[in-house]
Amino acid sequence: NSMHRVLTSRRGAVNSLASLVVFSFCRRGCEIRPFTAMSEELRPSKRIRLTDEPCIVAMQRMLRGKEGIMSLAQGIVHWAPPAAALEAARKAAEEPDTNSYGADDGLPKFREALKEKLKKENGLEGVEVMVTAGANQAYTNLVCTLLDEKDSAVLFRPFYFNHRMALQMTGGHANVLLAPSTKDYLPDVEWLEKRLSQGNGERIRMVTIVNPGNPTGVILPKDLLERFSAACQRHQVWLVVDNTYEHFTYEEEGHAPHCCVSGDHVVNVFSFSKAFGMMGWRIGYLAFPPSLGPELMKVQDTIAICPAVASQKVAMAALESGRQWVKDHVTGLKENRRLVVAAVEETLGKGAVAGGSGAIYLMVKLPAGFENDTRVVEWLSEKHKVCAIPGSACGAPGELRLCYANLPSAKCSVAAERLKAGLAELQKNGPAVLEK
Repeated sequence: NSMHRVLTSRRGAVNSLASLVVFSFCRRGCEIRPFTAMSEELRPSKRIRLTDEPCIVAMQRMLRGKEGIMSLAQGIVHWAPPAAALEAARKAAEEPDTNSYGADDGLPKFREALKEKLKKENGLEGVEVMVTAGANQAYTNLVCTLLDEKDSAVLFRPFYFNHRMALQMTGGHANVLLAPSTKDYLPDVEWLEKRLSQGNGERIRMVTIVNPGNPTGVILPKDLLERFSAACQRHQVWLVVDNTYEHFTYEEEGHAPHCCVSGDHVVNVFSFSKAFGMMGWRIGYLAFPPSLGPELMKVQDTIAICPAVASQKVAMAALESGRQWVKDHVTGLKENRRLVVAAVEETLGKGAVAGGSGAIYLMVKLPAGFENDTRVVEWLSEKHKVCAIPGSACGAPGELRLCYANLPSAKCSVAAERLKAGLAELQKNGPAVLEK
């Protein structure tokens, strides 16, 4: 048919072009070299070589072959998705459309359900929605869409390591501005206001904040979010808010609730991974001004084409399980957090631990002399069979990031005791203990 002829014609044209390109390079004197060593020409791009190594992968490599280690490291939860979601997965396996491509930006029914959720739970109206393969892909879509190579982007220390990696690998390595946080681990909005006003010859196009914080475990108050939004709007800068841990709040303990800001300059990132125990199903989504849709679609179609249809069906069923299902599970984390906080405070003192007002993380300041936090993490895993994330991976050397959600309470109690023993030994014997 006519469509077949068009596709055949296009394929032939591409093949011919490829032949011309190969011939052109050969005319310049190229030669086939054995892949025994990486030559100056045959090497990865500079932007990838300058991108940080993924700390989770490095951690997994470090732990390979070691047995019996309990993890307070990777940010995951210990529960499975709702029963209705797992049943949806079983049904999806038998449904023909699961095997086909879906709409690039997500199944229409799912997107409508997300818009309703955003309206009711987050107060976001007039936004469009794009479903992605997790929040990390959502963020990478934004980096590709919003930034040119020489544009600057702002992250606040301690930052989420994959945010910096996304900025680095898309060409902005030299233009990532690492801003400070306050002593309470809140992103320093005063710094941003001054920096945007000064100009300094730089072109800041995007500011990223995480609420609640990863790795800080700190909830951002509404007035702070609004101040960030106002500063970015004033200077025509994109504000990206990562709400991956929106459900992990502790208002009953006097902490602020999670809230969102919106506007023509704001994009919100969300995830199903943590709250619904769907880490491996890889579903996240963006809530963005409709004007961005056509440009975001270019990135989406190139990277993912569409999110996995089966995963979207599972997420849709999880969403129908309701916020209370999530809240019941989050409430159960209080004991885990208490155990880990006690392990730190009883060895290093109350001033050594921060966070806990949101998300699933705590930041721990190591004693003086332990600036090599990567070695501390390695030593803890070898000597005390407990694992953490080095703060240096988040721009906070001399600290640890601890996750208190990835083990059920009984196992978390054991992990906390191991952590306590390890920190006590560090405190007692000093940096020399790492050399033994």
